[in-house]
Amino acid sequence: MSDGIAVALIQHAADGHAAQVWARIEDGLREARAHGADLAILQELHNGPYFCQWENAAEFARAEPIPGPSTERLGALARELSLVIVGSLFERRASGLYHNTAVVLERDGRLVGRYRKMHIPDDPGFYEKYYFTPGDLGFTPIATSVGRLGVLVCWDQWYPEAARLMTLAGADMLVYPTAIGFDPRDDNAEKARQKEAWELIQRGHAVANGIPVVAVNRCGHEPDPSQTTPGITFWGGSFVCGPQGEWLARAGDTPCVLIAHIAATRTEQTRQIWPFLRDRRIEAYADLQKRYRD
Repeated sequence: MSDGIAVALIQHAADGHAAQVWARIEDGLREARAHGADLAILQELHNGPYFCQWENAAEFARAEPIPGPSTERLGALARELSLVIVGSLFERRASGLYHNTAVVLERDGRLVGRYRKMHIPDDPGFYEKYYFTPGDLGFTPIATSVGRLGVLVCWDQWYPEAARLMTLAGADMLVYPTAIGFDPRDDNAEKARQKEAWELIQRGHAVANGIPVVAVNRCGHEPDPSQTTPGITFWGGSFVCGPQGEWLARAGDTPCVLIAHIAATRTEQTRQIWPFLRDRRIEAYADLQKRYRD
């Protein structure tokens, strides 16, 4: 980053036909640029519904190659709007081999990098292990004209190791396209605990690493295609926080384009007064490579 950037988080519902969803994405990107954004982040699997609520082989038809139709479309928008775009796609790598993959398009429309989701959940309503192979590209920031983006995806946001490794590789910010929501059967206290935990863990990554965090989540209710559960109510709540965990911008639970300014100097200033990277005792951390210390 130079003296800072304006970042836009495109939070939208993903119900309706593909053409309707793409229209929301394109409208959001145009609004982002109209507000002066340099970087726009789309939510996890933004092209359509969160299909991982059930296990059904027919859903594999949603997958596409990278490069492919969606990266071409996003690239054209990036070039037209002079906007760096982070997207999130269902990647068909080969027959029977699929990933949950984030892509980064430069201002000139080039596909400059991708990140394959490393941590894959398998929980009620989030049956991602059925669809996605864990990523094999490691934790490597993607260099762009707006800085080195430490792109991670959703479930990755609960793991401090992923945030740390992106930081140690020189990321200027952590970016999390996300799809997370409530089970409508949970009571309000449980819903509040879940959302607060989601915010807290990511703000903790910002503090521990002295780095801004950008998290963009989908919103709206999506029914369970199997009709065995009430579906998921995605809580939105997209946000940007600074390197001390301070709120820079927060969204509600409805569609919006959230704009925040990230100052380049804040990370340097924060790490000078809180030198966590300096004081790490790396010689004592070997046991982190174990599953558990029995």
